[in-house]
Amino acid sequence: MVNLALKYRPKILNELIGQPQLLAEDAVLRKLIEADALPHTFFYGPPGCGKTTIARVIASILERPFYEMNATTLKIEDLRKIFKEYTNALQKPLIFIDEVHRLSKNQQEVLLPFMENNAALIIGASTENPYYSLTAAMRSRSHLFELTSISEKEMLKYLENILNLENIDIDEKAKEYLVFSSGGDVRAMLNLLESASAITSAITIETLKQIRPHAMQAGSSESESHYELTSAMIKSIRGSDIDASIYYLARLIDGGEPAEFIARRLAILASEDIGNANPPALNLASSTLNIVKHIGYPEARISLSQLVIYLASSPKSNTAYLAINAALQAIKEGDIYPIPSHIKTHAKTYKYPHDFNGWVAQEYLTKPLSLYHTQQIGFEKTLWQWHQKIKQK
Repeated sequence: MVNLALKYRPKILNELIGQPQLLAEDAVLRKLIEADALPHTFFYGPPGCGKTTIARVIASILERPFYEMNATTLKIEDLRKIFKEYTNALQKPLIFIDEVHRLSKNQQEVLLPFMENNAALIIGASTENPYYSLTAAMRSRSHLFELTSISEKEMLKYLENILNLENIDIDEKAKEYLVFSSGGDVRAMLNLLESASAITSAITIETLKQIRPHAMQAGSSESESHYELTSAMIKSIRGSDIDASIYYLARLIDGGEPAEFIARRLAILASEDIGNANPPALNLASSTLNIVKHIGYPEARISLSQLVIYLASSPKSNTAYLAINAALQAIKEGDIYPIPSHIKTHAKTYKYPHDFNGWVAQEYLTKPLSLYHTQQIGFEKTLWQWHQKIKQK
């Protein structure tokens, strides 16, 4: 079978799937493309969401020569050759650079004058937000657009079309697994389909699981079981029911849920539902997230189990969650107060607490706010006692 990802790669804007925030009829990116007014642009988002494909479609629409490069192997001499070739050309090339966050400072400096003179349209892509890896000069000459994982609904529609065109025999459970286990990555879905088609004429979920035993990326499933099982695990931990928590963890693992996704959900819970009632919970959650990234299943199940038991056994407090929500809500409602002059940068009247035995009375808000309300549960009680003793000084 031919490479399905290449065979069915979209050629025009209307064939692209997903990214309605960028490609809908009234979306800014689409308008810029159709008006031939797109500046140098950097896309970032998860694998298989269409970054390279969009760049190719842009080159086709604008009728520009297309050059595809990777920042890890990009040579400055190659760039200069391309720019030299199109010095006097009426139509300038589109240079696509993948993994743009890996561009060295020297490579960026070479690109700058050509970007400034529009000697080529530079489009970059990355699975990471490249904002901080790009120099200020690069950022000022370009736009940054975020792409998201393709939804399961769009993935399934795209898959159904290809199955019909290729006349592939596949059962419903296998279709669902193809979509769910690919985590919003269209390329990964088609690659799995292609491999399964090469070894059997009738694709089943058992065949797919032999090739890909576990789902790839985190939490993209829209199935009821995915959300319901995750919710059940979180609520069981919040309710301090260890056995139920472990049971739902096992259901998620058995269902192919990525270990990294589960660990991320547990890390959120460690702050949202336990917080300062037991601060080490967040440390253990962070360590578990780091561990499962490197070891994966089957061993990752043990680390996840340890974390779930610890979290379910911990005292619970949601004061950190409530406090930041209250602060954001106050700001949303217009509580924007000026910073008191004595705590501004280089203020002469600022009282340095260390000069007053650790604490001195002074105002930090121009209007008092009451956002944090301790529940004095677990270690949170100790923190509050510390806070009160500090002020008693």
